[in-house]
Amino acid sequence: MPVLRFPDDFLWGTATASYQIEGSPLADGAGESIWHRFAHTPGNIERNENGDVACDHYRLYGDDVALMRELGLGAYRFSIAWPRVLPSGRGAVNERGLDFYERLVDRLLDAGIAPMATLYHWDLPQALEDEGGWPNPDLADAFADYADAVFGRLGDRVKHWISFNEPWVFTYLGYGLGLHAPGRSDFDDALAAGHTVVRAHAAAAERFRNRGLAGDLGLTVSVQAQVAAGDNDEDRAACERTAAFHNHWFTDPLFRGDYPAPLREQYGDRLPEFDGEDRQRMAAGAPDFVGVNYYTRARVRHAPGEFFDAAHEHPRGVYTAMGWEIYPAGLYAVLGDFAERYRVPLYVTENGAGFEDETADDNGVVDDPARLRYLQSHLEMVHRAISDGVDVRGYMAWSFLDNFEWAFGYSKRFGIVRCDYESQRRTPKASALWYRDVIREGGI
Repeated sequence: MPVLRFPDDFLWGTATASYQIEGSPLADGAGESIWHRFAHTPGNIERNENGDVACDHYRLYGDDVALMRELGLGAYRFSIAWPRVLPSGRGAVNERGLDFYERLVDRLLDAGIAPMATLYHWDLPQALEDEGGWPNPDLADAFADYADAVFGRLGDRVKHWISFNEPWVFTYLGYGLGLHAPGRSDFDDALAAGHTVVRAHAAAAERFRNRGLAGDLGLTVSVQAQVAAGDNDEDRAACERTAAFHNHWFTDPLFRGDYPAPLREQYGDRLPEFDGEDRQRMAAGAPDFVGVNYYTRARVRHAPGEFFDAAHEHPRGVYTAMGWEIYPAGLYAVLGDFAERYRVPLYVTENGAGFEDETADDNGVVDDPARLRYLQSHLEMVHRAISDGVDVRGYMAWSFLDNFEWAFGYSKRFGIVRCDYESQRRTPKASALWYRDVIREGGI
């Protein structure tokens, strides 16, 4: 029997993203995405790899759902590729694109697995990037139109929706630093992109609620536990500034009506203002839940002249192949912070560890003890948060499959199921079998 038992209705699942696993990005009338363009531009991706095949989930989704069922998953968080649904980002729906997600949802439901659909996991139609991308305020209504088309087809079956995955990442890394698609490097563009995204969530929430759909619509953010390097007021203030930027940039406007004060103080006129209509939409469209994606912490010290007058230290510890420190207590801290700050239900929508390839032994077993320990230690923190009264309703391990890890290509593997990219053979790792038992027993 488990020592740490979770609530009976706790939602146990895994997560993926469309461009990372589907392959066939231009199949059946789909349009080009910014990640397709970015990955096909030499020098952007490690080893010049791309998502043309990935895990071939577009063709093998039935086998994948069957494997999910074998592992006892109660939920599957996946994303819908906007260019499959609206190849140019606007206009007539590509029915064959929506048909794929309808087949996936129906197969999940037949297997007793709750679908959790993310509307945007970074694959913007390239045609909309050609119109200016996320810094263009017109994309807020374009996103709402796209969301409404998906709600109309799948809203009777999907009960858990997420508007955006990690807007901090795709705005800051994509428009501010140029490390991700579309590869632009202007911080003012990143601020403008973030502003459009907040407005887009509110506009999509309005469509969702106007349809009277049963279910909930949330927003998923990437978070880091911000930990002061020293026991002094300056380092603690630096933590507040970095938390405002990294953790609260997109949630504060929707729950509190404006950006966090440190962002306003830092950027003044460079940070766009919300008009009256925006504020009405935001108040009405506050997320029903927040999805928390947690991987590591940031150890912050006061550093005048640096970005936000703060710098990150790299303490001794255990790190993943991504160079991220393993710090489970940070998950407990951010869950408590979001619960107190916004007072809404929470899901852990991503949590996992990336390592180099773990190959099967002579008996066909793929052993990944470091990942198993990672998952267990973080689930202990989730249980601790729930025991302290935090309303955490589910946990989605990242990721179901090894996959295309963005700018790192296929060099890093996060999956609890190993994918052999040549044969497309799936092999559950030891962490997957352990997770299956956790789900079966309802605890660890």
